[in-house]
Amino acid sequence: MIRIVALPVTLFAAAIIALAEDQLSGHKSQEPDSFDIEPPLLKQNLADDALPTKPTAGDDVTRREKQLERAKKSAAGAEHLCKIGVLAKVEVEQRLLKVIRCESDLANARLTRAKAELASKKSESAGSDGTRAELEAAKAALEQLAETAGIVAAKRENAELEAAEANLRREQKLLKLGSAKKSDVDRAQEKLAELKAEKNN
Repeated sequence: MIRIVALPVTLFAAAIIALAEDQLSGHKSQEPDSFDIEPPLLKQNLADDALPTKPTAGDDVTRREKQLERAKKSAAGAEHLCKIGVLAKVEVEQRLLKVIRCESDLANARLTRAKAELASKKSESAGSDGTRAELEAAKAALEQLAETAGIVAAKRENAELEAAEANLRREQKLLKLGSAKKSDVDRAQEKLAELKAEKNN
């Protein structure tokens, strides 16, 4: 009885497989790696030639501010997502580090813009009292921005150093468990040594 039922089922399955192979071979194009449908063009796939070659200082500050806002939004709920198991602790650390990096980049962009503004005010200065007052205000703003950039740069160095130390500890634990390679631990040690050398210089 089982043989009687099994034979038609086997023949039916073989017929379906043969039909599917015929349909697949009919749809294959002449080139093995080509697509039947072209994927849409994405913004990141466009050539860099279309982009402006030299952004102004104001554009750079605006771009850095947007990057910082995106990084803050990304990091905002990361701790909660880690607690419920959606994100790994490494991802949370990377998001927080990205916020600090963006803050540092923004401070440097603001400092660069202030230097450019001070240079233009110096060139415009012809000795008038109004221009001298603006020049002094620009110098004071530049000093304040330089101090802020220094503080943020130190914060960034410390954060990157702490992240490298945490990564080294993580890689060492994984090596003990057999989930990492010795080369991963060596790479983490090299990264930490580079950051320490940069900080000491």
